[in-house]
Amino acid sequence: MLFNSLAFAIFLPIVFILYWFVAHRSLKYQNAMLLLVSYFFYSFWDWRFLFLLAFSTGLDYVSGLMIFASRGLKRKIWLIASVGIN
Repeated sequence: MLFNSLAFAIFLPIVFILYWFVAHRSLKYQNAMLLLVSYFFYSFWDWRFLFLLAFSTGLDYVSGLMIFASRGLKRKIWLIASVGIN
């Protein structure tokens, strides 16, 4: 799906409306919805790369948690590992 395609012109308003509908519930639901529609948008181009995107998302999420929980040199190690693997 390209940004200048009819499919995207239909997709974007639907996602925008869903995003604001979910906004009344919680930030956690908003983030989950954005993650799912991002995966859908990415898979519209080529579904075979979804594993790569899911792996990168999971790695960054875990790295973020570890960076937040760590101090000093461990923070830098987690950051370097995350950037290096990505």
